[in-house]
Amino acid sequence: MLQGKKILLGVSGSIAAYKAATIVRLLVKEGAEVKVVMTPAACDFIAPLTLATLSKHEVPVTISDNQSWNNHVMLGRWADVMLIAPASANTLAKMANGFCDNLLMATYLSATCPVLFAPAMDEDMWHHPATRNNISKLLSFGHQQIPVEKGELASGLFGEGRMAEPENIIRYLHEHFNANKPLKGKKALVTAGPTQEPLDPVRFISNHSSGKMGIAIADALANAGAEVTLVLGPTHLSATAQGVNTLRVVTAADMFNSAEAHFNTADIVVMAAAVADYRPRNVVDKKIKKGEGEEMVLELEKTKDILRTLGSKRPEGQVLVGFSLETNNEKEYALKKLHEKNLDLIVMNSLNDTGAGFNYDTNKVTLFGRNGDVKELPLKSKTEVAKDIIAAITGIVHSRETLIV
Repeated sequence: MLQGKKILLGVSGSIAAYKAATIVRLLVKEGAEVKVVMTPAACDFIAPLTLATLSKHEVPVTISDNQSWNNHVMLGRWADVMLIAPASANTLAKMANGFCDNLLMATYLSATCPVLFAPAMDEDMWHHPATRNNISKLLSFGHQQIPVEKGELASGLFGEGRMAEPENIIRYLHEHFNANKPLKGKKALVTAGPTQEPLDPVRFISNHSSGKMGIAIADALANAGAEVTLVLGPTHLSATAQGVNTLRVVTAADMFNSAEAHFNTADIVVMAAAVADYRPRNVVDKKIKKGEGEEMVLELEKTKDILRTLGSKRPEGQVLVGFSLETNNEKEYALKKLHEKNLDLIVMNSLNDTGAGFNYDTNKVTLFGRNGDVKELPLKSKTEVAKDIIAAITGIVHSRETLIV
């Protein structure tokens, strides 16, 4: 459930800090990557070495350590979610009022991700008007409070204010990420990578596609809650998100057969593969030897146009997305493909754009919708481009569901 998620855990000074070790252990067990930031006061309750060992990352406590600077800005931007547990009354007050007197607070103020906090304090402190006011302010910031529990407190009293148990905190994280999965319950089919069309047992015709863009789309769809089938041509790369079932293929015919088998049951189809347009007419079973002449004539025949063939018989309600990689007349060819192949959305990119196209980790694309919408995106990582494409797909899915209702 938390596989691949980046969790930044902030630990403040509270007796409940000892539970941070269990939180880290449970997060790592579920496949999350965990980094921990502590306040100096938290070190009185649990050693940074313990959390560093469990998380496999250094645990910074102060802005500078041994002449080096702990980059709170990068920490705040790294995470998918920041979890502050325990969040003492003192830390809640600092968060609510923007105080920045330790590394944890500097990191919190730099965080660009959702923030969750698990309060921990004695009952009278929990019910004090100042604490209630601070929590109201934090909720108004869009932060999420993990409910406190009732039980035995450090003072010996029995009441509210006890930090949620680690297992309940993990459950709350599950709910948080599920709430941000707009494609939950949808099935998606993605094609990615090149194809290889054999000449003989040694040689083949192919292209420079790495599969990075299609794999990023498959991961983004899975992270949005979809059940994804990825039909992947020859590449050493793999999808990383949970929920991606990868079918590895080699030729265009292989890719067509695998895609066709899953096409009719898919709610969303993204054809991102760079499929060979032609293949050798004759494939020999022994290595072709160098002949006497200076030339060799190679006869080619067209491969099946997977997108056109499947698009012509797409089921009602399915969202179909294609790609158009061009070297000239980019917009003209992309729009032609959009309409001729019965697409809802086409993603156009150009080999003329620096940093776009095959093998790069970045891409620069323009999205053309069937309804005339155009969205030009700047150069960014393929992971971020994939998120933009999935946002556009989600918009189409939800608009159709609204019309049905």
